[in-house]
Amino acid sequence: MKNIFIGVDGSPLFASKKVFMNFMVLVMCAQFAFSLLAMKGVLLPQMLELWKISKTEFGILMSIYGITHNIFYLVFSWAQDRFSPKKLIPINMIFGGATTFFLGYTSNFAVLCFLFVMLSLWCEGVFWPAVLASVRKTTTNKNQGKIFGLLEGGRGLVELFQNMAVVGLYAYLGQSVFGLKIAFMGNAVMMILLGIIAWYMLPTETLLKSGTDSQKANKEVREGMKATMKIPEVWLAGLLGFTVFMTYTTLPFFLTFLKEVYFLPVLAISIFGILSTSGGRITCAIPAGFIADKFFGGPSGGMRFGLGLVTILSLIMILMPQEEAYALPAMAVLMLLTATFFFMRSLFFAPFGQMGLPQRFSGSAIAFAAFIIYLPATFAYGLWGKIIDNGAEGDSGYVTVFSIMAVIGVIGMLLGSILHRRINNGAEERIAAKMKIIDEKLGLVGKEKELSDLISRSDARQPAKDEAKAI
Repeated sequence: MKNIFIGVDGSPLFASKKVFMNFMVLVMCAQFAFSLLAMKGVLLPQMLELWKISKTEFGILMSIYGITHNIFYLVFSWAQDRFSPKKLIPINMIFGGATTFFLGYTSNFAVLCFLFVMLSLWCEGVFWPAVLASVRKTTTNKNQGKIFGLLEGGRGLVELFQNMAVVGLYAYLGQSVFGLKIAFMGNAVMMILLGIIAWYMLPTETLLKSGTDSQKANKEVREGMKATMKIPEVWLAGLLGFTVFMTYTTLPFFLTFLKEVYFLPVLAISIFGILSTSGGRITCAIPAGFIADKFFGGPSGGMRFGLGLVTILSLIMILMPQEEAYALPAMAVLMLLTATFFFMRSLFFAPFGQMGLPQRFSGSAIAFAAFIIYLPATFAYGLWGKIIDNGAEGDSGYVTVFSIMAVIGVIGMLLGSILHRRINNGAEERIAAKMKIIDEKLGLVGKEKELSDLISRSDARQPAKDEAKAI
């Protein structure tokens, strides 16, 4: 277990205990902000019942959510490097919690659309890229696969307890959707509390070389954004992540697939959802960075392998008879698919550190890449819902979905191969040269700042505490 906290080069993964505590706050915020949407991987049939909507309408809600956050990813991408995490994360957590509270109290579709817009605004637009950028800055470039694996795995541990509690409530209350309402309220309260904690713990400074000079800082951010958006590896990483997320968006429909094609009871499907989603995140995400580095040459190689596996498993699902007798084999293949999704999800932001992007410009680059990566959220859920709803007798639509997944897997493998080759052929040196040009143009001097430096200075301002020891 201790090896989890050791970096690739043998040094501590976290520079100090305070850096580790900041990371834990980020993990908790990241999971609770998205736990409502994570429930769709376990309780989608119950959520449809609570809100009295069809799968197509659910797809529309998810598309509204995706369109909103993708717009804000771009609109506020400049803010990621210009402002500190303390200004970007806590307030959004608090307002996101307030929005979550009301989601269990309406079945009016128009009201649901409005609440999903608000949820996307607070829990995605500025918040999510800020979390990702902060996680990227938590450790060195060589350890990006490990740190993002810990983020995804840590979220999975929290999600496991959340989903077990919700399904337990659902069963205890006679399989009543009232349990979902209670879950929404409890999650809302936790989000608000975490927002308050984050306000006191997250760093207050940025990593810009221009420091507190507002005009220079704005220029530095603008020049950094111009440079990073011209880097081919940034685009390739974004497109590779797009293919990963596109296949991932099929996940909630695995539950309706088992219900409609194999006629499994709702409670059994929810248990399957917990084992496949939370179990998949914990068992596959935490070691994903280590596995990718050791066996596939890094995160891009790991995603290439994962997309190849998605193609194979999707073809198996196409060929498998859609009869009740094959329910257990179908569940086994779907669990493998889900585990593969989470293995890849824990890696698709790691290449931005691996390619050598400096920490001071990582926020805007990640926000821009997030726009590309999460673009399927604007249309994929609606697409899958429409395909399935229009399928003959509820099953042929699923064959179409698995067929599309297989094609996407092949395209993703090609993108992964190109990105992997470019990163290994001097991407870090090429990017460093671009950063040097920016510094010379703006008259910026000094070495690149790191998040651990800010936290160390924060510790130094508290003489009553001992110097934090490396984990």
